[in-house]
Amino acid sequence: MNLPNYFLADLPPEAELSPKMIAEACLALKQNREKFLRPRTTDSIVKLLCEVATEWQQPDNKFRKLALELGPTETGFSKPILERGLDGFFKQFTPDNFQALLAQELGDGVAAGNDEYRMMNDESPDHSSSVIRHFWRGPDFLVHIAAGNIPNPTLMSLTLGLLTRSAQFVKCASGASFLPRLFAHSIYELDRKLGSCLEIAEWRGGNLALENALFAEADCLTATGNDETLAAIRTRLPAKVRFLGYGQRVSFGLVTREVLREDTIAEIVSRAADDVIAWDQNGCLSPHVIYVEERGAVESDQFAERLAVELAKREAAEPRGKIITETAAAIASRRSICEALAAHRADVKIWSSQSSTAWTVVFEHDVRFQFSPANRFIYVKPVPDVATVLQGVDAVHGKVSTVGIAAPPEKMKDLAWQFARWGATRICPLGQMQNPPLTWRHDGRPPLGDLITWVDFEQ
Repeated sequence: MNLPNYFLADLPPEAELSPKMIAEACLALKQNREKFLRPRTTDSIVKLLCEVATEWQQPDNKFRKLALELGPTETGFSKPILERGLDGFFKQFTPDNFQALLAQELGDGVAAGNDEYRMMNDESPDHSSSVIRHFWRGPDFLVHIAAGNIPNPTLMSLTLGLLTRSAQFVKCASGASFLPRLFAHSIYELDRKLGSCLEIAEWRGGNLALENALFAEADCLTATGNDETLAAIRTRLPAKVRFLGYGQRVSFGLVTREVLREDTIAEIVSRAADDVIAWDQNGCLSPHVIYVEERGAVESDQFAERLAVELAKREAAEPRGKIITETAAAIASRRSICEALAAHRADVKIWSSQSSTAWTVVFEHDVRFQFSPANRFIYVKPVPDVATVLQGVDAVHGKVSTVGIAAPPEKMKDLAWQFARWGATRICPLGQMQNPPLTWRHDGRPPLGDLITWVDFEQ
């Protein structure tokens, strides 16, 4: 991949990073932020981001072409899955969607002339009136410790950081900088000054020397990973650093009996397959289990069988990416257990790809939430009602991100209310689990609001 050496991740593989290099990169980012990013208006940043997204959706865009040509080797996802995931992400970058995000997060603070830089230089026409005005400011220097499973969360972190006018350093997991690096290059190409406020690097986690040099410079740090990783990072941060951790979350689906009809079943199965194949089921928003209400015109085991047929079709058109030997072994082991159960119990069935681990559907009556090995391995569990679902997922209470539901419109609102009271932070239509809107509140938290600081000005 022939790209200019704008970022640390562009250095050749044999290059060795040092704490001094990290510290110098941080200093340069802070200086560039003061000159090039802090004076920018929110509208100008939104305009640039929309231009970047438009370019990424063009078939002849060089960064898109690199992502699709080299991505399968670099990321492990097949070309069709990369195409589906990136298009779904960048289609959200519209002026209206950004306006909705800013209005949601900032309220009247998004009004023209009421962002950080312009508000601080605004002169009130009536100096005698007693007015309380407020403005917001982002962190001067924002650090992201990114996970390596799927790229969109990292791209979104960079996007939010630009909106807060923060210099940003993204530390990618080892081997996971490919798409964040391309995204940063695409920003740099459209606006070199803005691109100079970003840094992309990767190294294997646990390099304390490099990480301590980075943590010492941060004003705010976001991290995505398992709970143990987040706890370890938190203990090493200086007291001045605001820490935003996003731990492991799981998701599941629900299909109600009303939509299990011959005239609707094909669409419902297709939506379920969309959620299973998106990023090969590797994100926190991917379902591990799909609960299916009994007593529909199409029975729950028939739903599972039709989902297996659909996944076989998808494998031909949108194949799963390559997986490591250990992951394949885990899937094979789980399959063997399920096959042994199915051989002795009528209430357990399994369908799977032949001569590969490409996809697996397990139908079982045990309603307890089951962690899937991911990579298109899905459990389908019949239930009599929603109350039984809530009992089944009790073990993951407080860890659920998204519930994807297929139900009639008149039933969706009541189901959403039940799952919201139980503790889910996002309820969406089945088929959209891995495509949250730009306004999505990650883990129920404000995406911009967590980053910014409000200032009240009384005059």
